[in-house]
Amino acid sequence: MTVRPAKTYRAKTMLTAMTSGAALLALAPAAHAEEGMWTFDAFPVEQMKKEYGWAPDQAWLDRSRGAAIRLTNGCSASFVSPDGLILTNHHCIVSCLQDLSTQDSDLVAGGFNAGMRSNEKTCPGQQAELVTAITDYTADIKGAIGDKQGAELVTARDARISEIEASQCPDTEKTRCQVVKFFGGGQYKLYKYRKYSDVRIAWAPEFNAAFFGGDPDNFNFPRYALDAAFLRAYDGDKPASTPQHLKWNVRAPQEGEVAFVVGNPGSTQRGMTSEQRAYQREVALPRRLLQLAEYRGRLIEAMRGSEERTREGGSRLFGVENAFKALNGRMQALNNAEFAAQLDAAEAALKERSSGQIEGDPWADIAKAVDAYRNFDEAYTQIDSSGLSQLYGYARTLVRAAIEREKPNTERLAEYADARLPLVEKRLLDAAPTYPWLEELSLRFWLSKTRELLTTDNPDVQALLGKESPEDMAARLVKGAQLADPAVRKQLWEGGLEAIRASNDPLIKLALSQDARTRELNKRYEQEYEAPVTAAQAKLTDARFAAYGDSIYPDATFTLRISYGSVKGWEENGRQVPIATQMGGTYDRATGSDPYKIAEAFKANADGLDKAATYNFVSTNDIIGGNSGSPVLDRQGKVIGTAFDGNIHSLGGNYGYDGNLNRTVSVSTEAIQQGLETLYPAPELVKELGGE
Repeated sequence: MTVRPAKTYRAKTMLTAMTSGAALLALAPAAHAEEGMWTFDAFPVEQMKKEYGWAPDQAWLDRSRGAAIRLTNGCSASFVSPDGLILTNHHCIVSCLQDLSTQDSDLVAGGFNAGMRSNEKTCPGQQAELVTAITDYTADIKGAIGDKQGAELVTARDARISEIEASQCPDTEKTRCQVVKFFGGGQYKLYKYRKYSDVRIAWAPEFNAAFFGGDPDNFNFPRYALDAAFLRAYDGDKPASTPQHLKWNVRAPQEGEVAFVVGNPGSTQRGMTSEQRAYQREVALPRRLLQLAEYRGRLIEAMRGSEERTREGGSRLFGVENAFKALNGRMQALNNAEFAAQLDAAEAALKERSSGQIEGDPWADIAKAVDAYRNFDEAYTQIDSSGLSQLYGYARTLVRAAIEREKPNTERLAEYADARLPLVEKRLLDAAPTYPWLEELSLRFWLSKTRELLTTDNPDVQALLGKESPEDMAARLVKGAQLADPAVRKQLWEGGLEAIRASNDPLIKLALSQDARTRELNKRYEQEYEAPVTAAQAKLTDARFAAYGDSIYPDATFTLRISYGSVKGWEENGRQVPIATQMGGTYDRATGSDPYKIAEAFKANADGLDKAATYNFVSTNDIIGGNSGSPVLDRQGKVIGTAFDGNIHSLGGNYGYDGNLNRTVSVSTEAIQQGLETLYPAPELVKELGGE
């Protein structure tokens, strides 16, 4: 089972109603109104002028782009001072707080306030990245692919990408290059980043303030959550110099005003064909949801009655619950008959409009690839997994990296190319705690579900388990593991393949024994699914541009995007939902019990808090997971909030956008300022931010 950590804005339970006017990215005619996660080199200036009578000029776009940050744990952020201060969400740094917590100091529950820069603490594995250039390499990479097919296509493509990334970013200490595939392979662009590998936590509120309302309020509105935090980027052990930063504007958003969200939406699948959506609806989503639900139950039971396990496993539970809600929302969206009909109709319209303008039948090619994948997807997803075990994840990385680093750069697996190794190394070697009980639970679950799904007599299961039970094997692996020690991981990393083969660590031995089979499954995936889909998607890109011109945008790829919209409520069951909540509403909503248990700082400072200050607000911006922490900008390009969630209707945003219902939920600068001044006083940060 593979689950992403708690790193994006989160999903609630189900899509309720998709209205008939929903516009569908890359499948329908030109995007309408606020739909669109636009790349900065293709912002629809004329379209926005037509709708709003105004649009930002190039200088405005350059300023906002020059302060937008991608956090490598899957979130967005922004520079908000000349000294590397970074605004993001609390839920984006909760894993950092967890890693820095001890039995005597729970930074997740109690929050963190450095007070002064010398007290700021390094977040393990975290890296901040700032886009400095975007270059189109489509013709170059398509030329390398040529007429190749199958695994040969993937090999040629990845080799050329590795060459480009290495040549354009020779300084891997401070720069990172990443070639990004857009439109499923229709375009390739090189994103060059200035990276900051030393990122420290400066300020974060209590968990009960940041996530007040918990799961019941998650992906709903009204909200009363102080889901904000501040990091700082360091360069050479000093705060980074960031003269290009966003201005802090402490004011309430006004209904109807234009709003921009600048961030890195993680992944959308709006360009999927009907066959791909059917696979998600029938196979992938149900399977993952069942596993997540069972894992969640085992985790809760293991934590029950233990304060220490509750603290240690809290971040994992948070991530699993978020993932479950997001995937459940996607499945409900795909099962909505009206929404599904709109998607199918849009696909039919594209086929009709592009008829005779493209070669072959890319839809049929994708359908064939999906059918092929169904024959081995279960083995692929189960065997090529780390089972949510942090230690086994280390082992797999060490084994694969050691083998790949023996090869020339252009012949490696893409994730181990020279340009990508520094981040792999950082994540591997940064010190972070592991918990034996959680490791054993995760491994036991993965091993038992693999046996259950593939059956006892399956050769992959026999090779994995031998004569051991999942329970005994998990206990043995964790008991003998040495990889919790960063020094051991460093020795194995630096020792290369010789050290790996000589290691007695049982997890290293397991990863070595599984490596050939996982490579075989990966090769089959490339041959039978990835390569034909890449070729077909390139043709579909031609079809979309032929049918609708350049007024379309690519699916989200965790690269920098900008969306525009307005501060606006919506109608729900005949009731108009307001644009904002006030901080005083927290006290009215509190019940004294979780998840509506009021934070200690709210209790202690009830008299001094400005209860009329705007807390959370909604806007029509088109966002998705990965946008968490994105700054919300006004017409002047100043920060008026940070996006942290969406309403229940935005669950269908993975597949399409409905401007009547989809809403972004943000925490206002007024609320964050109250946090900095009254609830968790940080006068140095207040001074640094300035504000208007």
